[in-house]
Amino acid sequence: MNRRSFLAASAALPVGLASAQPAGNPPKRARLKPALCAYSFRQDLQSKARTYEDLVRSCVEWDVDGLDMTVYWVPSTERAWLHSLRRLAYRCGVQIYSIAVRTELTRAEQKDRDAEVENIRRWVDVASALGAGHIRVFGGNLRGGATDEQAVPWVVECLQRGAEIAGSQGVILGLENHGGITLRAERILEIVRKVNSPWVGINLDTGNFPQDPFRQMEMCLPYAVNVQVKSEMVHEDGTRGPQDWDRVVKLVASTGYKGYLSLEYEAKEPAATAVPRLLAELRGLCRKYSA
Repeated sequence: MNRRSFLAASAALPVGLASAQPAGNPPKRARLKPALCAYSFRQDLQSKARTYEDLVRSCVEWDVDGLDMTVYWVPSTERAWLHSLRRLAYRCGVQIYSIAVRTELTRAEQKDRDAEVENIRRWVDVASALGAGHIRVFGGNLRGGATDEQAVPWVVECLQRGAEIAGSQGVILGLENHGGITLRAERILEIVRKVNSPWVGINLDTGNFPQDPFRQMEMCLPYAVNVQVKSEMVHEDGTRGPQDWDRVVKLVASTGYKGYLSLEYEAKEPAATAVPRLLAELRGLCRKYSA
């Protein structure tokens, strides 16, 4: 087969199949990069006291590498605005590496699942315009008495279809552990393995497992494509309190994870004072465990 024939044949392959042939395995050593999740400033974004442009500039001020851009309050999805934000981020040396969207993939009706896939398509276009390589998605809650066993195929179907759309633009979908169908690591792993696409992984939220959190985090980490860290978590004894970040980041690094650790702040102290302090701590831990 000559080069022209090879390229034509490769172009005809499904996205997942063509993309599943890596040039080589990445090195085992962890490479951790601190990031800010826009959701940390949800009240300010909702009230327009802060803008997404402000958050890009704050990433510079607080010396973090990436912005995990929760899109709930974007003023526009027009190309002109998205490209202006992308340009600002580039000039600031900040990567808008991820966007976070709402999805409900546990819908029983086919027309509703079709609508969810179209929603993913819309946000893939937005992510591509921003230069983001990742989209955080939710599995969804169980509705109308549906069981996990009934809902898993619905979620798998949506993610397989979404993976084809996302992969065509080089974007990865990260399924978050966010209650509902994704309450437990075992179920998340079942879904991701059944989807079986290089364009679908796990968006690991370190504060969302209500029981045995470190065991469940460890189970998910081999499939993690983004990690969001919280300042608080539910401990093994059922109480809620500060998260042991040294333990969390050491665990993440032990798997050879390479990517962003995004601070998603939800505690009571005002974000304006808590977030800069916590990002400084996260930055130090990323350096400590990337060696």
